[in-house]
Amino acid sequence: MDRGPAPRAERRRLTHVDRSGRPRMVDVSEKPVTARRATAEAFVALSPETLSLVIDGGTTKGDVLGVAELAGVMGAKRASELIPLCHPLALTDVVVVVTPDRAAGGLRIRAEAATTGQTGVEMEALTAASVAALTIYDMVKGVERGVEIRGIRLVAKSGGRSGDWRREAEPEIRPARRPGDRSAGRIRKG
Repeated sequence: MDRGPAPRAERRRLTHVDRSGRPRMVDVSEKPVTARRATAEAFVALSPETLSLVIDGGTTKGDVLGVAELAGVMGAKRASELIPLCHPLALTDVVVVVTPDRAAGGLRIRAEAATTGQTGVEMEALTAASVAALTIYDMVKGVERGVEIRGIRLVAKSGGRSGDWRREAEPEIRPARRPGDRSAGRIRKG
């Protein structure tokens, strides 16, 4: 039996707009200070040749993995400057790890951010993963323009009134086949 839409009073509201639809920063002054942590991920799809260059350190711009990890940390620290209604936070921990995955055809990025405060660090973790992915693109675009950034998403968060949340187990982010890729010894036409 389809109940239809919930009455207006029962619907959830967006917290970053007031009743008239104007943007606003959420007032967190009444929220308790708690330990908060968030983890995000992203995937950067590369050709096998470009992935080998990155792994072997053969790019002209230097250590792609190290620079991307550092850029991700820096991105997390600047999230509130990039996202208009994001609260500035005193981060207590940020870790960004970029791992090559030849089987999937790219680089996996995992970013974790933590704070002790009145609001969560999801945006900082997502910004870290995004900036790391963009940095990889910037560093390899001279050898491959077809790089794709995929699957930027929150994986888990803990702390605060809403408690812990973890993304349901999903299949790993797999790159889509590109025209000309080999499949079982045959070249695919797309």
